[in-house]
Amino acid sequence: MLKDFKHIQTAHCENGITTSLLRYHGLDYMNEPLAFGIGSGLFYIQIPFMKINNGPAISFRTMPGAIFKRTCKSLGVDVKRKKFKDHKAARDFLDLKISEGIPVACQVGVFHLTYFPVKYRFHFNAHNLIVYGKNHNHYLISDPIMEDVTTLSVKELEKARFTQGAFAPKGHIYYPENVSEPDIELLKKGIVRGIKRNVRDMLHIPGHVAGVKGIKHTSKQIRKWREKLGPKKAGLYLGQIVRMQEEIGTGGGGFRFIYAAFLEQAANNLKEDKLTAISDDFTKAGDLWRSSAVQMAGIYKGRLSEQKDFDETADILLEIYETEKLAFKKLSKLKLSK
Repeated sequence: MLKDFKHIQTAHCENGITTSLLRYHGLDYMNEPLAFGIGSGLFYIQIPFMKINNGPAISFRTMPGAIFKRTCKSLGVDVKRKKFKDHKAARDFLDLKISEGIPVACQVGVFHLTYFPVKYRFHFNAHNLIVYGKNHNHYLISDPIMEDVTTLSVKELEKARFTQGAFAPKGHIYYPENVSEPDIELLKKGIVRGIKRNVRDMLHIPGHVAGVKGIKHTSKQIRKWREKLGPKKAGLYLGQIVRMQEEIGTGGGGFRFIYAAFLEQAANNLKEDKLTAISDDFTKAGDLWRSSAVQMAGIYKGRLSEQKDFDETADILLEIYETEKLAFKKLSKLKLSK
């Protein structure tokens, strides 16, 4: 066990992994909003021709692994990653790192995490946790979304590391290497780079399913679902969006609040007051996402069932589209250079 490892609870697992491991290696300024912002974590996409739990595949954040990779790269930190076909090789490598006193992150499937409440164990394979030690037949686990540390047996962790399905982990293990002393100028450059990359991802990706255009695309689809799919299936689709939004990581609203907090910290680091005002736009977007979840949950549970209820849901998403588009355009016009 690493005696000086400190568990940090965060709203989202990859933000927490990034924060915990970089702080363990001496970057004490790191926190969840900085990890999320430098890693350009804010995103939106409705993935065409893909279903998750028989509903639309929607993500409110960038691809799994990108936040950790981008944040480390911006701060001059190397990243070591390995995947495995053989279960024993994966277990042996994990044990080796623990014996060397190195806490490591593992990608796992939520369904097999026995410390999760049963109602939250569904098939989602892009969760992340930290293994920081081993006690006989149990691994010591720091899961960033949990209040305190926990444990998994060797068999339980192995099952979670090799679960099947979309984004199958394949024993994926990763950790930072060659972490230098804190460099505030490097941090400032990372903040600017993260903002500019997020502007690109949300405003300038071609097509209509990603970025702010993706939010508008989903709004258009919601207006059609009741007639196209029938009230029951359309309600199930909306229920799936709520699950993706509010139960997987921090979803739509939560990610916007984290990004707002990042911009406030960016304003302090870069001495740019306009970032504070733009932060308010993302707080508004977060509130709207939460309102949309309440509306969609009402339809899913049968309390709302008319076409006007679907239209009202679509209208909220359209307002979110306008709010986030304006906010990112404001960011794009700032003269940020460090």
